[in-house]
Amino acid sequence: MRKTYIILSAFLLSGIVTGQQVLDPLLKAKASNAAGRTGESVRILSEAIDKQKDSKLFLERAETYLSEGKPSEAIADYNSANLMTRQSGEYGLAKAYALKGDAATSLYHLEMSMKSPYKKSEKEIMLDQAFRKIENRAEWRQFWKEEWYTVPEKSISEIEYYTSLRKIEDASAILAELKRDYPDEEAVKYGGSLINAMAGRYAEALKTLSDLLTSSPDNEKYLRLLARAQSGASNAAGASMTYSKMLSLDIPDADLLMQRAECYRKTGETDKAISDVKKYLALYPENRAALSMAGKLNVLSGDNIEALRYFSENLRIHPNDPGCYVDRANSYFSSKSWDWAIKDYSMALDLEPGDSEVWLNKGIALLNSGKKDDACHDFREAFNLGNKRATEYLSRHCIK
Repeated sequence: MRKTYIILSAFLLSGIVTGQQVLDPLLKAKASNAAGRTGESVRILSEAIDKQKDSKLFLERAETYLSEGKPSEAIADYNSANLMTRQSGEYGLAKAYALKGDAATSLYHLEMSMKSPYKKSEKEIMLDQAFRKIENRAEWRQFWKEEWYTVPEKSISEIEYYTSLRKIEDASAILAELKRDYPDEEAVKYGGSLINAMAGRYAEALKTLSDLLTSSPDNEKYLRLLARAQSGASNAAGASMTYSKMLSLDIPDADLLMQRAECYRKTGETDKAISDVKKYLALYPENRAALSMAGKLNVLSGDNIEALRYFSENLRIHPNDPGCYVDRANSYFSSKSWDWAIKDYSMALDLEPGDSEVWLNKGIALLNSGKKDDACHDFREAFNLGNKRATEYLSRHCIK
């Protein structure tokens, strides 16, 4: 097992670079698109393209043009992406021509995409609204009479579906057939590692993924599964390196920052965790989970004032979320600001009266404020809701 970790660490370190010329504008553009600011997204990407011609920048701008209903502009960008990275824009071209109602040209590019490394799953294509204009055409029906997916590809789709539902036995049955009929296929190794990871057999999953990544070091699907298996195996340091590897590949997923921040928190690298959460909040300033994590990390770093700023901002944005009140109450609790903690715990209980831990903490705060009778009431509420820790407080302070 130690050998597996050493191999994975060496592989991951070799892929981590510091360049952000592509990733940063991609993340900013995606955030702007999510907020409905498509014009801002186009501006960000255009400025980035002026500095560095990269297929991913063209692809993202093309997607933005499609969302604005500008298929002609999108086509130009998809073609530019194709020139830089062969076949990378084919699926986008299929979508753009479908939006123009040109079924023949759309299906030509969809076929090219099916024969490329950027092949999409059948489910993803069928759910893509871009093809809505042509999905009732005879050409579309004829296209799908072809067998575009191999047996291993279909089997992996089924395994992914069943593991997503935690139906490990069903997934294992499909893998057994796949292994019997296609023993040398890479899909067998991937399917096995996926099942092992979902079943909690992390050591086996990591060993197989090490082999897979040796031949396909930049495979996003393998890297995501690797990070999940490393986290499951309590190897937060290894998982943080995997997330760094994915970010170095310019994978425009801001959630990777949050996932890496959680790993840094577990390894005690609080400053690095705070840095990643701040980057995420610069993109999504009203995200509840990110504001909560930022506050908790600042509590860990000893900056309670900054923590309260994040918790209060979260409450301003999400005034009806009991968890936001609990976060701030816990911060007041840790600094022994009992009256403020009591107020926020009370607000949380107004919204969610069934939280036994909040009743207990509010009782402790009341006890420290000298309000023993009120505290005993809260300890009883916590006990009645199944909180075993409340028994200690009841026996010590409330039973005469």
